[in-house]
Amino acid sequence: MTDFNDIQTARRVMRIESEAIASLADRLDKNFSRAVELLMACNGKVIVTGMGKSGHIGGKIASTFASTGTSAFYMHPAEGMHGDLGVMSKNDVIIAISYSGNSSELIGLLPSLKKIGAPLIAMTGNSRSKLAKFADVVLDIAVTEEACPLGLAPTASTTSSLVLGDALAVALLERKGFSADDFALLHPGGSLGKRLLLQVSHIMHSGDDTPRVNRKIFVADAVVEMSQKRMGITGVFGDEGKLLGCVTDGDLRRGMQRFDDFFQRKVEEIMSESPKTISADTMAVDALRLMEKSRISVVFVYDPQDKTKIVGAVHMHDILSAGLE
Repeated sequence: MTDFNDIQTARRVMRIESEAIASLADRLDKNFSRAVELLMACNGKVIVTGMGKSGHIGGKIASTFASTGTSAFYMHPAEGMHGDLGVMSKNDVIIAISYSGNSSELIGLLPSLKKIGAPLIAMTGNSRSKLAKFADVVLDIAVTEEACPLGLAPTASTTSSLVLGDALAVALLERKGFSADDFALLHPGGSLGKRLLLQVSHIMHSGDDTPRVNRKIFVADAVVEMSQKRMGITGVFGDEGKLLGCVTDGDLRRGMQRFDDFFQRKVEEIMSESPKTISADTMAVDALRLMEKSRISVVFVYDPQDKTKIVGAVHMHDILSAGLE
């Protein structure tokens, strides 16, 4: 049997592709800035197209643009030949990817693209190709070798295309001043979106679900409140509604050791003073950090307009259940 060194092969592939990226970075010129200018000035959509492996890369590039605040989508060139060009207008910008620059499906689109009048950015490894000659801006993705030992499967060239697309998207992101909050709005279902959007008010226990007792009630009644609300804690409030302290499971255990008539004591005798509080408009991830730092599992929540007004409580489990870690 022939011996194969898989690790050596993997390292060779990574070396070839990393060298291709380094070479691409060294060759960047004013054409890249011109491409960013065209994208920045786009009043319509960014439409990415390409055949085969270039098409797959194009789909990812379009997705990256869309997720960073630029309206974009991928169009299959063959579908474009059969009606999908109807989505285009002169206000759009086209990014066409073809390493050879002579893909028949792309070349077949060029006359129609010229009539539509949308600016064309070509990503190609052949500056003399039909695509390059037709384009308004040409971005060079040429590589000296593919990682495929046969030199046939697109590998280093597709990596270069992908990296160049990411570079365009990030440069455009910075030009537009796209922020983390903007990103979160476009990714509400992801963990990052939740970190940036989810507030304590969205997940807290409020109203009758908030564990609360008056400072003068008996410990036995506080135990009932804690059992019903199932948060392992109850807030202790004064007659005027001010939060004075809290009673936790730990306070109950310590109180039982101190008093023989424990259940007939007033909760103010066993409560812990100065419980942790947080504003209802605080981000849930910040509430989680506070709990971890303070080694507690519950914080009471106050009205952002009035720190003396407790409007709820939030448990660490509520935050973790919402998908934050």
